Amino acid sequence: MPSENSIAASGATVPPASSRPLRRRVVSALVLVPAALLAAVLGTPFWDAFVALFGTVMAWEWSRVCSGRSQPGLAGIILMTAVPAAIAAAAFGTYRAAFLILFAGAAGTAIAARLGQVPAPGWQGLGVLYVGVPCIAIQWIRAGEAGLETLLWLLVLVWAVDTAAFLAGRRFGGPKLAPRISPNKTWAGLGGGVLGAALVGLLAAVWLGSPSVWPLVAISAGLGLVEQAGDLAESAVKRRFGVKDSSAVIPGHGGVLDRVDGLMAVAVAVAALSLAGSGSVLSWR
Repeated sequence: MPSENSIAASGATVPPASSRPLRRRVVSALVLVPAALLAAVLGTPFWDAFVALFGTVMAWEWSRVCSGRSQPGLAGIILMTAVPAAIAAAAFGTYRAAFLILFAGAAGTAIAARLGQVPAPGWQGLGVLYVGVPCIAIQWIRAGEAGLETLLWLLVLVWAVDTAAFLAGRRFGGPKLAPRISPNKTWAGLGGGVLGAALVGLLAAVWLGSPSVWPLVAISAGLGLVEQAGDLAESAVKRRFGVKDSSAVIPGHGGVLDRVDGLMAVAVAVAALSLAGSGSVLSWR
């Protein structure tokens, strides 16, 4: 492989180093986004399998972050088994069994971590719930009333928040949002993310022909805050364990947890709102 110096000496253009992470992010997104959308449109069992795959990877990443070990021990294996097992139970509509599996898995993971002298056994056990509950929530959303429409709105909202927050933060900069947790996040980015979410709510309301756009705009803006809170929560966990990225499985993004931390929080919030309102949030008037 020729070095950058030899390429530069030959007169060829060398892309700026700062552009390469962004390029990797774009390429990764061009692969993952269509795969997620296709699985969402196809529904069961494809969506369930997609969630199970990513849930297993996230379980491994959580074990890696908390233990500092790439190879999972017994605690990590229990964690990585409990999450897809609960997702499989939820795929068959047995949500009570799914949550029993998660709680039993959390207890088993913590006990195994303590017996194996793995650091932070409580955090290891918490990972079963941290990963498993959002996975079940997003399965339940897809299987519920207006499931595909609700899921697509949720996914687009999260992508819009991430993109708008990134662009606003880079464009305006300004005071840091939570410098001790995530030094790169700004108040401008938070505002941009909320505006991006509100815009998605507006477009969704118009698309659905809602008699009033404001309820969905307000809910979407609120979920923009939830998305940013989920992002900060995962950043706090990584800072607690001195880890920059949960893994390196997605070029340019880090790990799956780094990519979907906000989505996990929003999925739980949307599921809770749907349960409280006895129907999809998109049907609210």
